[in-house]
Amino acid sequence: MVRRRYDQRVLTLVEVRGEARDFEQAKAEFALQGWPVVEEFGRGEGPSAGVLTPDPRSRLYWVEIRFFGARGGRTERAAGWRVRGLAKAAVLEMYVRRTRLVDPDRELLEEYRSHTTAHRRDPRRATGRRARALEGWGHYDTGSVALGTPSEARRLARMPTPGGDAAGADLDVRMSPRRGLRRIELPREEELTRRLAVLIGWSLGMACAVVFLKEAVGPARWLWIAVGCACLARALLVATRFYEAGGRLFGFSCGCLTALLFLVLAYWAPGWTPAQLLLCAGMAVTPVGIWLLVRQWTTWSEWLTATVPLAVTLATGLVVASGSVLHGLYGDGLDLTQEELDVPGLWQVAAGLKLITYLALGLLGPALWGIAKHLHLAFTRPGEYLNAIIYVLLYVLVLASLAGLAADNAARAVARTKAAAEQRREAPPYFGVRPEWVCVRPTVPTAELNSEGGLVDPRRPYLSFGTAGDTVLLWNTDTGAPLKQRSDQVRLEPAKDPARPCP
Repeated sequence: MVRRRYDQRVLTLVEVRGEARDFEQAKAEFALQGWPVVEEFGRGEGPSAGVLTPDPRSRLYWVEIRFFGARGGRTERAAGWRVRGLAKAAVLEMYVRRTRLVDPDRELLEEYRSHTTAHRRDPRRATGRRARALEGWGHYDTGSVALGTPSEARRLARMPTPGGDAAGADLDVRMSPRRGLRRIELPREEELTRRLAVLIGWSLGMACAVVFLKEAVGPARWLWIAVGCACLARALLVATRFYEAGGRLFGFSCGCLTALLFLVLAYWAPGWTPAQLLLCAGMAVTPVGIWLLVRQWTTWSEWLTATVPLAVTLATGLVVASGSVLHGLYGDGLDLTQEELDVPGLWQVAAGLKLITYLALGLLGPALWGIAKHLHLAFTRPGEYLNAIIYVLLYVLVLASLAGLAADNAARAVARTKAAAEQRREAPPYFGVRPEWVCVRPTVPTAELNSEGGLVDPRRPYLSFGTAGDTVLLWNTDTGAPLKQRSDQVRLEPAKDPARPCP
């Protein structure tokens, strides 16, 4: 039998009302979902006697609901949502009467290594500093490992093994170097992972607040200082409660070191801006959210939830690859067409790939949806009528943000080019478009020059965008618009110094 994958198990008391055929159908539906029925009894009978009034048209089932998602305060409610969704799909009258989370978290047993005691004068106790040091360094280790309390580990180390050595009384155990604080009691395995993730999350929030603080001015600085201090306080509080028993001071010290590390990385890391931070956060969240969404695919609606945005993104990427959108936006900002810019095909592909990286963030919408489903947020529950509306609005918002990113990229490039023309300095390139300073030498009398957007001044350097067909494209800083001149009437020479007149 193929084992169904799941994260959580919730023991749920489900009441089914109807006739005998409804009871059989309900059991069949539970089996199709992979939910084992642990116990069944009539209402008012068995464990429910004296709890619920008897009703021959009702039957109670203890069902173990298995599903994906995180463990928290909403996990048991999420089990109830799935039962109600099944009731609607199967057209049965079902009610969730009680839930209890099954906690299979594993205990973190202490690890001990066994060693011989034959070297001791008195095998029952370690005498001598040298003997204790050699045992602590593992000089007499046998290679065997036992887990449990110290007394359990000692008895396990001396226990005979099948087909191996008999019980040995000349063995003792020492605590593994991985665990050296007996007074600290660790939580269970998954709980430890969750607490560690919460600690890192709050420390990371403090680091993000520091990055925003560096760019903030005025009252906004106090806002980010307050956010950073709140995140730091929360991280230290989590650190002091990291262990089940003891270790408060040790946990507080570890929390301080963690916060200090994130603070150093955030404050002294060069080149980090809020925009870059948000972009990196989106790129990190997207694959995680998509993975959480994909692993929960169980119905056709959930397949469409993830595959439709992916198909839209890929289709848009193919459209983008067929023509350079960024070059079109850049040329529009300079009142030039993409044909006039005459960008080589390789650079058009490079610009298309740049835009596709933005479009990849279009999956941020379904990624956030996957994270919300994993956390069992109320608006993602099965059968919620607002699901589709919220999801579409979220995806439209993300795509609008991506369109803004592309437009902003081209707008900033246009602004840098115009600023370079005004200040008469070298202009930055933009995906194959390399504006250059030139001196324009007329080859015909000035009165015969055929130009559009102004008159050419031979003593003045111009920023040139190259030649499109039989037209030279220049930038006229007086009008803030392009100046187009017939190429057969002028000769272009590189300007040695754009800040000085042409000789």
